[in-house]
Amino acid sequence: MVDVFGTVHLGYIVIETSRFADWRRFGVDAIGMHLDTLDHGTMRFRLDDRQCRFLVKLGPAEDATALGWHIDDHETFDRILARVVDRGVPVTEGTPDEAAQRGVERLWRFPGPKGLAQEIFTTPIVDPLPVTGFVTGEGGLGHVAITTTEPHQLRGYYNTVFDARLSDYVDETISGVRLKIRFLRVNSRHHSVAVAATRGLRIDPIRTRIQHLNIQVAELDDMLAAYQRVRALGFGMALSVGQHTNDRELSFYARTPSGFEWEVGWNPISVDESTWEPTTHQSISIWGHTPVGQTVIDRLTQFCLATKSLRNREIAVPALSGVGIPDD
Repeated sequence: MVDVFGTVHLGYIVIETSRFADWRRFGVDAIGMHLDTLDHGTMRFRLDDRQCRFLVKLGPAEDATALGWHIDDHETFDRILARVVDRGVPVTEGTPDEAAQRGVERLWRFPGPKGLAQEIFTTPIVDPLPVTGFVTGEGGLGHVAITTTEPHQLRGYYNTVFDARLSDYVDETISGVRLKIRFLRVNSRHHSVAVAATRGLRIDPIRTRIQHLNIQVAELDDMLAAYQRVRALGFGMALSVGQHTNDRELSFYARTPSGFEWEVGWNPISVDESTWEPTTHQSISIWGHTPVGQTVIDRLTQFCLATKSLRNREIAVPALSGVGIPDD
């Protein structure tokens, strides 16, 4: 099987919300992205010369609903699609309207873990007036972090579909709960998907399909300015400024109007494939990333969600989840 690693890049994220006014303020005034309003129920944010990096649609989910992956060429695109089809997983071609909203010429969609649809495309549409101040390029949009009760299946999914590679692990204990986080890369960006799971009893205390998403800014001052704007505008802060152990990124985590977290980071390392070896870190942060503003109600809500996750089986795509992947 031909390896497609390095030809895949996180291109866009689709978000469904009923809080349009809050998302406008958050995206433009707090984070500093460019806004294009398409109609009363659709808007999108730009970070660079791409027409769409975040598609925000009117709906009740208050969650991310799809990840869009940019594939470098048509041959690799066909190879990935064949992997999905050959395993009996249904694929659907996006409509012309869906493609236009996402700023791509064509797209195909297939199921993903936790009900998070995966969409692939080859040709993004660019805008003649690019936005500056953010870092995308070969590494793609940034990354997403997903909590799961099925970490091996989720890792296997991205290995099967995109030949994702393991960058490293983080073992961490938060509020007495032992976590193992797997960081997966599909190109030189340290990770495009982080997979977080409890050790021992598998529980998931997060309501949304993604726990957080990440974007990267060009300068340290850009990150600090966004941090000040988020606080000044009254949006919730989840974690204060800090630095991660594994990718060395400086960042903070804000709470989006839909409840999942939004990480703004600066200066993460890139992976050198010729020398990189996966390792295990004993903490997620070197310093900082102090929790901010979590209430007793927040903790009770997470406890209830964790209890519910014991009763409800997580949505998975077994045919694409792989077998025999080395892990802990």
